[in-house]
Amino acid sequence: MHTIDESAPVIVRLSTTIDAPLERVWALHTGIDSWASWNTDIDQAVLDGPLEPGFSFRWRTHGLEITSTLQEVVPGTRIVWGGPANGITGIHVWTFEPTGEQVTVRTEESWSGAPVEAAAEELGQALHQSLEAWLDALKNRAEQDA
Repeated sequence: MHTIDESAPVIVRLSTTIDAPLERVWALHTGIDSWASWNTDIDQAVLDGPLEPGFSFRWRTHGLEITSTLQEVVPGTRIVWGGPANGITGIHVWTFEPTGEQVTVRTEESWSGAPVEAAAEELGQALHQSLEAWLDALKNRAEQDA
């Protein structure tokens, strides 16, 4: 099982509870090519193959061009991706836990690398805000579709 880098200078852990079925939440979150349609922080995202470990997706967010590689995909339960971008190595773990008609979505992300070491506090705040906005967007779209 893949995990974040617990020794990284920046680690953010957040969660939210969504009033929608797991199938809808999972489909929205893993429909990478459609991210820009519901997450205003993402300008574009394209998966280069199936949703399976080893395949990559290219995406643009906050002016950054990022290529992330899928490391783990457990349908309906867990997805992990990561990779380098502008000197920062990011590892992102998402888990989905259904409880009745709700889903608790947890996200953990670590950032390491020279740019992070140079500005850990500032980049940590930026990552926190970005992940908070992502969870809010996912919750809003999933509940709107409900």
